[in-house]
Amino acid sequence: MKTKFIIVRHAEAVGNKIREFHGWTDEGITEKGKLQALRVAERLKNVPVDVIYSSSMKRTMETARYISEVKNLPIIPVDDLKEINGGLWEGMTWKDLAKKYPDEYDIWENEPHLCQMPEGECMEGFQQRIVTAVMRILEKEAGKNILIVTHGTAIKVLLCHLKELPLEDMVKIPWFDNTAVTVGSWENGKFEIEVEGDASHLDDETSTFKNQEWYIEYKKKFLESENV
Repeated sequence: MKTKFIIVRHAEAVGNKIREFHGWTDEGITEKGKLQALRVAERLKNVPVDVIYSSSMKRTMETARYISEVKNLPIIPVDDLKEINGGLWEGMTWKDLAKKYPDEYDIWENEPHLCQMPEGECMEGFQQRIVTAVMRILEKEAGKNILIVTHGTAIKVLLCHLKELPLEDMVKIPWFDNTAVTVGSWENGKFEIEVEGDASHLDDETSTFKNQEWYIEYKKKFLESENV
């Protein structure tokens, strides 16, 4: 019995716009985020979806609401789909993090599988939480078309599991733009990924990443590492 799933990253939230670390910091989506959520809902309008799950945070629930309206389906919130708990990093700008926590920041950038958020979660424990939550959903809704709205880091650690990669390979999985869509299936204990982090429903104006300087440098660095 094949179970199909669609994983959507939440729309642009306040933390994405102002470049602050918002793991468990619970802010909603921005005006651009509302446009992104509308676009992804339109993209999925005619795609079969039987059930919608979402991280219980504001930014994911608000994104899921746009999809639930076009699908006429309720949203099932799941706490364990929340983003990583950043502990003392919460609410800090990325520039300040690099200055105040240089060693930890370097690990986040280059060896994120070793990351232990100060007074927050470690990456390994976070992955276990996300994978356990997703597997419970897949098992409960086996044979259905499932949509899950969650977070950027959650998608990276989840894809490591779905693609049978060790957690240290999460650095090889790129950051996906807000409302990017990943599509796959689960059958006989095996996963197949058909679409990975696609945000083609966004143009240059509605994209978050294409309008931020950090992404230009990140993309260049990521492509260089892939070509090594």
